[in-house]
Amino acid sequence: MEATEATIEVRGLRKRYGPTVALDGLTFTVRPGQVTGFVGPNGAGKSTTMRVILGLDRPDAGTALVGGVPYRELRAPLCEVGAMLEASAVHPARRARDHLLWMAHAGGLPARRVDEVLDLVGLASAARAAAGGFSLGMRQRLGIAGALLGDPPVLIFDEPVNGLDPEGVRWIRGLLRSLAAEGRAVLVSSHLMSELEGSADHVLVVGRGRLLTDGSVRDLVTAASGGRVLLTTSARQDAMTLLARAGATVATGDADTVTVSGLAAERIVALLTEGRVPFSGISEHRASLEEAYMELTRDAADFTATTANETERDAT
Repeated sequence: MEATEATIEVRGLRKRYGPTVALDGLTFTVRPGQVTGFVGPNGAGKSTTMRVILGLDRPDAGTALVGGVPYRELRAPLCEVGAMLEASAVHPARRARDHLLWMAHAGGLPARRVDEVLDLVGLASAARAAAGGFSLGMRQRLGIAGALLGDPPVLIFDEPVNGLDPEGVRWIRGLLRSLAAEGRAVLVSSHLMSELEGSADHVLVVGRGRLLTDGSVRDLVTAASGGRVLLTTSARQDAMTLLARAGATVATGDADTVTVSGLAAERIVALLTEGRVPFSGISEHRASLEEAYMELTRDAADFTATTANETERDAT
């Protein structure tokens, strides 16, 4: 890996395709040493952003820098940023190893590096097989091998787990973590938060070409958890009445569970003990990344269904 500063800096990106606004002042930084999830609904602007970063599209305004310079000004692009945007972007008749050899030759890299990345992604045994016979998961691995070919400090992956079986998903998550641990900046695009569970340190959530949130996974999950406590009790009604009188917001859950907001777990235990209300379990609710994502995009009108009443109102 080169000593080039491993950062991606996006500042005020704007991009319009005819009447459609793809990017609306998007600004963020992808830092070294962590996996940054780039999440949003389909059409949120993720693909356009990555294409701008890689010099494939020109923005109407704003800048996108890799290691402090635009992609087009990088002296050795393959060795400074690796990317996988489209796993099928390889001629179906070309053998996997030949495809990577062509990339290596274009980037001035030795042939031995091709064999190293094929082994790294688990395709050594399929090196001489034509890509047209590959499954989607195998094509994903070949695309990842191409991104890693120049041992770059910055990596960009678009939906890298698409088509992978459960074992492959675990593998890519481990790979992403190891790449970040080496000090690289790793940007991973996805339309599902759950795909980043266990791998991302930081999350960028976008919608309608705008940044909705930029923060650590821990902070995002903590905010979505909302200080809720899950209570298990055989006297659910008594518990709900007691806690509501103490100022909590309570709601019934499955079976004998109650969700409590507005009171700390320690206070709930004290109140129930004092009131002689039996309970068998209490725990703080931890939201999933998927829950956090749904909370963040809840008010993004472009991505919510229109009700019948709204349709009738708009027609009048």
